Amino acid sequence: MLKLIVKWLLLASALLFVAYVYKGVEVSSFGAAMGAAFVIGLLNTVVRPILVLLTLPVTLVTVGLFLFIINAFMFWAAAQVLDGFGVRDFAAALVGSLIYSVLGVVIESALERLFSKE
Repeated sequence: MLKLIVKWLLLASALLFVAYVYKGVEVSSFGAAMGAAFVIGLLNTVVRPILVLLTLPVTLVTVGLFLFIINAFMFWAAAQVLDGFGVRDFAAALVGSLIYSVLGVVIESALERLFSKE
């Protein structure tokens, strides 16, 4: 449970970092970043697998590159649902989701080492 809370806080911080380094993404506060991180995680858990399955032929033809578009759509959809978290347009969602995904991989890797059961 502690790992989940720490991951949520770090992903919210990652969203603030994305907004800081890329002007196409705006986050009004840390609370808004926490809400956005939660909604993005929820969308990635519930909606993304369905979209991946439905777009499997396109994903295969593009050798997996279409998954970037699906990630950008999840990022953009979260911005449409929430106040305090905004994305200028779909291109900004693509860039923002790429930065956020890289930070998410780094966070996940660090947490695996920190919370390992060795």
